[in-house]
Amino acid sequence: MRAERVRDQIDGLAAAGLDWTTFGAAAIETLRRALPFSAACLATLDPANELVTATVKWGDVDDDHDLQWSYYEYEVDDVYDFRAVTRRPGAVTALGTETGGDLARSRRWAEMFSPLWDYSDELRAGLAADGATWGGIALFHQGGRTFTPAEQEFVSSVAGGFARGLRAGLVAGAVDLAAAGDGDGPAVLVVGADDEVVSANAGAEARISELGGGTLGEAPLPQIVCAIVGAARRRALDPTAPPPRARLRSRSGRWLVAHASPLVGRGDRGTDVVVTLEDARPPEVIPLIVASYGLTDRERDVVGLVLAGVDTADVAQRLHLSAYTVQDHLKKIFAKVGVRSRRELVARIYTDHYVPRLVGGGGLAPSGWFAG
Repeated sequence: MRAERVRDQIDGLAAAGLDWTTFGAAAIETLRRALPFSAACLATLDPANELVTATVKWGDVDDDHDLQWSYYEYEVDDVYDFRAVTRRPGAVTALGTETGGDLARSRRWAEMFSPLWDYSDELRAGLAADGATWGGIALFHQGGRTFTPAEQEFVSSVAGGFARGLRAGLVAGAVDLAAAGDGDGPAVLVVGADDEVVSANAGAEARISELGGGTLGEAPLPQIVCAIVGAARRRALDPTAPPPRARLRSRSGRWLVAHASPLVGRGDRGTDVVVTLEDARPPEVIPLIVASYGLTDRERDVVGLVLAGVDTADVAQRLHLSAYTVQDHLKKIFAKVGVRSRRELVARIYTDHYVPRLVGGGGLAPSGWFAG
């Protein structure tokens, strides 16, 4: 009965309209009522490539070791990573289960989990909704405790609620103009082979601060920077690896795109990585915003045409549907997005995410997007 109540409470939090960090912190506390654990890390993923974009942590796991996390997640061939877990039955596994109790088979455990935090087991689960993976969660035990199959099954059963909460949280709230500022153009920084920032342009520190980081060279880098640095180094060794590029929202609510490329080194020098953080353009982020409302593929098709200004009759003709079917799709779309008309639908997507840039007084660049 406690497990069922926790599932209901997580589902309620997912529908409460919370931003994703507030939802994540509350959902982790709720989960502990049915499943005690020593520490937890909840991560958002870009559903296009399942790259970690940000985290909420609970317990003694901290932000100071994000570069180590990213190293073992993206560069080391370990027993599993988040992408592998999302493809497991139930999208869940535990370190003790994967290693048959021989935890030393995992470099992540032997070189980080055990010496830093004395963790005795890790449970990971992928958080998917409507066929897209929006996040992942890692739970930890100490003192020799391990996660049982029943506990793994329980976490798998609440994963959908977590995913819906993360997905909804990505579009909660509008841009905070005071925090976002007027835009300083792309931020560019080079992270050396020793994981130290080698150089950065004038706008880098402001962007890093917007993502929760501190003074460059003194404070830990934000999770997204750590993740794409590790992903870029893996791609340097394996060209088939996913491109290190991800979309995310900053703390001010601004949509950003982060991407990275490995630089060619000389001799035995390790891989330096150049990282770029820039404002996301409509073609990059509108599909993510629309998907965040939990629309079906056909509903997304309808929304795409509505956003382009196509009337109902032409939508029906282009999608080979009747006008009545289009209207039925629109009713379902309005219910999911929380609006009552086409006008409100367009306003919800554009006003919350783009109009603040217009009223901020920024001009347009030759590309047609806002100038820095």
